[in-house]
Amino acid sequence: MVVFGLVIIGISLKGIAGFYTDYLWFSSLGKTGTWRTMLFTKVGLFLVFTALFFLALFANLILADRLKPEIQVAGPEHDAVERFLLGIGHRVGLLRIGLSAVLALIAGAGTSDQWRNWLMFNNSVAFGVKDAQFNTDVGVYVFKLPFLEFLLSWSFTVLVIIIVFTAAAHYVSGGIRLQAESERVAPAVKAHLSVLMALLAVLKLVGYLLQRYQLTLSDRGYVNGATYADVHAKLPALSLLAFVSVFAAILFVVNIWRRGWVLPLVSVALWAFIAVAVGAIYPAVVQRFSVQPSESSKEVPYIQRNIVATQEAFGIEAVSTGAFDYSAKLTDVQAVAATPSLDNVRLLDPNLVGDAYQNLQGINTAYRFTNLDVDRYVLNGKVAQVVLAARELNSSQVPQQSWEGKHLAYTHGYGVVAAPSNQVTADGRPDFNLKDLPPKDNPDIVVKQPAIYFGEQLDGYAIVNSGRAEVDYVKQDGSTQSTAYTGTGGVKLDSIFKRAAYAMHFGDINPLISNYVGDGSRILYVQDVRARVAKLAPFLATDADPYPVVIGGKVLWVVDSYTTSDRYPNAQQANTSGLASNSGLKQGFNYVRNSVKAVIDAYDGTVNLYIVDQLDPIAQMWSRAFPELFSPASEMPAGLREHLRYPEDLFRVQTTMWGRYHLSDPKSFYEATDRWNVAQDPGTDVTAAVAPAADSSTTTAAKNTGASVSASDTGQKIDPYYQLMRLPGSTKDEFVLFRPFVPYSDNNERKNLTAFMVADSDPEHYGRLRVFTMPRDRQIDGPSIVSANIKSQPEISKELSLLDNTGSKVRQGNLLLIPIGQSLLYVRPLYVQSDDKNSVPELKRVIVNYAGASYIGSTFAEALGKAFGTNAAPPVTTSTTTTTTTPPSTGTTTPTTGTTTPQPGANDTVASLLASADLHFQNADKALTAKDLQKYQSEIEAARVDVEKAKALSGK
Repeated sequence: MVVFGLVIIGISLKGIAGFYTDYLWFSSLGKTGTWRTMLFTKVGLFLVFTALFFLALFANLILADRLKPEIQVAGPEHDAVERFLLGIGHRVGLLRIGLSAVLALIAGAGTSDQWRNWLMFNNSVAFGVKDAQFNTDVGVYVFKLPFLEFLLSWSFTVLVIIIVFTAAAHYVSGGIRLQAESERVAPAVKAHLSVLMALLAVLKLVGYLLQRYQLTLSDRGYVNGATYADVHAKLPALSLLAFVSVFAAILFVVNIWRRGWVLPLVSVALWAFIAVAVGAIYPAVVQRFSVQPSESSKEVPYIQRNIVATQEAFGIEAVSTGAFDYSAKLTDVQAVAATPSLDNVRLLDPNLVGDAYQNLQGINTAYRFTNLDVDRYVLNGKVAQVVLAARELNSSQVPQQSWEGKHLAYTHGYGVVAAPSNQVTADGRPDFNLKDLPPKDNPDIVVKQPAIYFGEQLDGYAIVNSGRAEVDYVKQDGSTQSTAYTGTGGVKLDSIFKRAAYAMHFGDINPLISNYVGDGSRILYVQDVRARVAKLAPFLATDADPYPVVIGGKVLWVVDSYTTSDRYPNAQQANTSGLASNSGLKQGFNYVRNSVKAVIDAYDGTVNLYIVDQLDPIAQMWSRAFPELFSPASEMPAGLREHLRYPEDLFRVQTTMWGRYHLSDPKSFYEATDRWNVAQDPGTDVTAAVAPAADSSTTTAAKNTGASVSASDTGQKIDPYYQLMRLPGSTKDEFVLFRPFVPYSDNNERKNLTAFMVADSDPEHYGRLRVFTMPRDRQIDGPSIVSANIKSQPEISKELSLLDNTGSKVRQGNLLLIPIGQSLLYVRPLYVQSDDKNSVPELKRVIVNYAGASYIGSTFAEALGKAFGTNAAPPVTTSTTTTTTTPPSTGTTTPTTGTTTPQPGANDTVASLLASADLHFQNADKALTAKDLQKYQSEIEAARVDVEKAKALSGK
């Protein structure tokens, strides 16, 4: 008993410690109001439902005692009950209280899990959109129904339990005698139980009414939602069952004044028969023998509902679509105009150069680069793509693995590493412009606070401001650069109670007994940024790829966060097959919005949740429930908007759904002849067998697969990728997320390009989705065909064989599809990495595919020159002398498109500048006629400079 008591005390203390440390954690973030709301909601639900059950059962037990007959019927049953009553003596009342309390605790225990549903119910807002079947606002389905369904289910279960125990109480009090020869149930008892059974029938009536709305989530038909069989068979069946429930309730009440239980039993039997025959069998028969033989005609209006609802639910109803007037080859003028799209072609593949970052900039095993991210920064006055990563702590590999080393000395990562995505050094390595320890100063990306205490995949805890110096990094001379934490993050360990609580919380006594830990120490935990958001706002789903942003000298993490629901009426369930296993969207849902950007300070762990989609009703609802938790997007730190990215996980889902739901006509949707798939992933293995190019005459029909319309794709799909490019119809470079499509086929044999979708990340058009469709009368090579053609090219195949020899391995980078004018260019970097453990992948070749042919060069510009011809190759801007993109032809550089405005001279006037510009334009026309593209471009640039000076002088 002593041991058992100690175990119970230990468990209780750990629970209390966890409760207390949770409060301290929320308090450290200034979010105690959020903690209280969640706590009081959970406790309130538990107390309310526990009290309701207790009162209901106790009242019925008391009533059963009051209704016991004055004259007991003698017999074996009576004698047994008498002995039982004598055994418990005068403790009958205590038994009732104890029994009611125990069952109430059991019934109320799980109700606290409904805190989300209750908050949604209590803070619901209107969607402003009504479903097509019941003309009811979508907010009722998303916010109201989940809690109502729980309440109904709980009430029905509780009422059944009450009926059972009430009947048992009547048996004990003599109101029920199963072995009696005459009246087995006393009239008063019969009335009591009849009323309870009538209430049960009323609950079934409410259940059938709610089930009507659940039909909008049905998966019975060709698509999700209320389809033909649901509307014409299941809905009438539910109405009939509702009528039977009313009839049964009336019969139970009438039974109070009748002898026997014949009528109630007949009504229950009839009820059960109708529930099976009409409620289950009849809809299935209608679906099989009426709908399926003529599905294309009967399901049309319901498919239309599904299309509209799905497009709205996934935010793809406003996708802008336009034709891509494909031309295999560019004219000379188009080639020059296409130059900006080629300036920022990404040669650094974040999936491959991780080893280069780790081995060249990891410094030692205590640091790691968990993930490399693509972003854009202003470098040398021009917006450029950058591959950036935070140098984070690798706690499992710190040199000193003692408790002191892991929790007091090595507490943080240090610095950010960045390299332009379009250039490498002379030996093919990333050309880092933010690097080393101590960090080299960079005028474009300034990191004033390089310590990284919060990041990705961090667990455990760190104690800072202890008596033990923290390690920043090891200097060149072998000495240690140490630091002391000056931030306000974490919880201050200024009392023995806090230290004891954390010792109990982590199951580690060292925070309590270590001489290094004092009143000024702080404990940092929940250091993983995704886990931090999940703990603070557990109702949000998070993207699998947080990314760091450097602004104002600080390192901030951005975690894209989603509001989701699986209750949007008539919308299709999401196809999540392309998501990573750790994605927050790897769940069942049919509505999603990236409404919240979570921003976490890498130094002090401050979490700010900014609502970037004020029109999302779910975000509005949660902001009502937790008013202190969210901030408007207008309060974001200055400069952060320029680094926000359209999230990959959302784009994966949207592109997958768009493959089918770009068809707005229900008949075309059903026939699926123009259905798309996301393009196949061409892979990175250079030794893989060459897949045959798709036959342009291939017309494999897409099969109709019923309810699985959104989940029949097979094979690996190409990942979306970020790219700074100039799209057709645009006059400037845009940072977009890109993904191509091919025609649908069950076995993925159709690989011709049909379209591509881009999602804008730039502030002025953030979130805009655009689709460019290829001409229907032409077969244009998709990524897999191009990849196969590249491998089959003799010159390239020979190069690959030479590079992929003993002791080294060729690794292919992303196969990037780049629209240039109205043509398409495929670019694939090739890396070579030796088999040595500490080797790094080095960019050695670049492959360009243009107009159906593939070319390889030591640099991008060389490959481009081969593709276009020396004189017609679009010039590629160079930023450093070590870049691989030095043009092979004329040395021409692309006109600068940065933010620096040319300033007029002291003697310039608007008139003289415009006259000069006009002269340059005339010279450019002459150069174009003579096909002197170098002179054409230089004259155009000179004219642009004159115009900019004139604008600056005129103030316009």
